[in-house]
Amino acid sequence: MSKLIVKPAEQPDDQGRLLAITPESAGWQYVGFEVVRLAAGESIRRVTGDREACIVLLSGKADVKTRKKAWREIGSRMSVFERTRPFSVYVPNGEEFELEALTELEAAICTAPGFGNHEARLINPEEVGRETRGYGNIERQIHNVLPEQQSADSLLVVEVFTPNGHWSSYPPHKHDRNALPDESLLEETYYFKIEQERGFAIQRVYTDDRSLDETLVVTDGQAVLVPEGYHPVCAPPGYNCYYLNVMAGPVRTWKFHNDPDHEWIMVNPSAK
Repeated sequence: MSKLIVKPAEQPDDQGRLLAITPESAGWQYVGFEVVRLAAGESIRRVTGDREACIVLLSGKADVKTRKKAWREIGSRMSVFERTRPFSVYVPNGEEFELEALTELEAAICTAPGFGNHEARLINPEEVGRETRGYGNIERQIHNVLPEQQSADSLLVVEVFTPNGHWSSYPPHKHDRNALPDESLLEETYYFKIEQERGFAIQRVYTDDRSLDETLVVTDGQAVLVPEGYHPVCAPPGYNCYYLNVMAGPVRTWKFHNDPDHEWIMVNPSAK
């Protein structure tokens, strides 16, 4: 299996973790990511240390509290494929939080360097921007959970729903150079859910010089590391695809560069 794919455990560990990515395990500097699964009544506690966190409730309901604040009975969707916007909680560095499941719960904990510039807060679904990108079979639905217009030190978090037979992160784009204003350097993780668990998605990760050039078959619950390069995704017919993206880098802005070989798809009227 490719080193870019991170598989979940068969069962959660004693901290509820199904999957965990650290900067050390990924071989990069900024992005951390984990998925926890808890039964009703179970809880976990985390200390953020020098990292900020965004807790995204993927499915289920929970109570979340920090040292100073608490949010009760948050969460509304029981599956990401309801396509409703999620409840999330932002927690700054130098804090701690407790997550208690009120129902069976799956939550993503997204982390990146924090600098103490923001307070803990609830991100309600109504605050999550919804948009449709692309056209035809490159159309997909976006939920901007923590975009650069919203307060955070490093994190960028977004959900993407790709209908079966469609492509997303397309035309292929990259963000692996600190070359602002044209391109920002952002590490990225993709966490995949497939509506029918026996299904799969396909993701290609490649650089201009093809020193990295992999085509990955990704199944439900797996994550993909994108340290550099272009990274388009395809949802095969019959299998709707969801993924949660976490990005972070030295500057908190998303400026991408399209693969010049395929950029014509967005600008050539005959392709629409």
